[in-house]
Amino acid sequence: MNNKLAIKPLPALSQPFNQLHATAALWFAVYTRSKSEKVVRQLLDKKGIENYLPLQKVTRRYTRKIKQHDIPLISCYIFVKIVKDEYVTVLETENVVNFVKFKRALVAIPEEEMALLKRVVGEAEDVVAEPGSFKEGDPVELIGGKLTGLKGRLVERQGKKQMVIELETIGFSLRMTVDIAMLKKL
Repeated sequence: MNNKLAIKPLPALSQPFNQLHATAALWFAVYTRSKSEKVVRQLLDKKGIENYLPLQKVTRRYTRKIKQHDIPLISCYIFVKIVKDEYVTVLETENVVNFVKFKRALVAIPEEEMALLKRVVGEAEDVVAEPGSFKEGDPVELIGGKLTGLKGRLVERQGKKQMVIELETIGFSLRMTVDIAMLKKL
């Protein structure tokens, strides 16, 4: 008797696929050349392509003056909301390197994450916290302010409360200081 084992191929794992749509505009992340994010934003505006560049205000002190600068929150990234026909137009824009891809597929960023990113950039208050019953690593939810409903994890406890907000599709974690009165333990 000749007993042979039949080797069956494993079922294909869920492969990402290009999520560009012909009629529905979706958000995508785009790589830019270093320090060219603002220029790319202006060029995309001229082409009529909806885009978003999250900026943060930074104060720099020089020997004779103090200046405020708007710098990109995520360097070399800009976000565009496009349909399939606008894909090449974005790629042809000067200083655009490529779209951010996952396993060679364009993956759209959900509206909720883009709204969250816009809310995070708008929340610019650092508030000194009061002692509470939170521990590092606790899952928390914001219950007040512009970021109400946001869930994250408490990172540090040094007289202030900091939590990490993970934007999974974008692949970045944002760290911010929040008022302890605005936190609820999950």
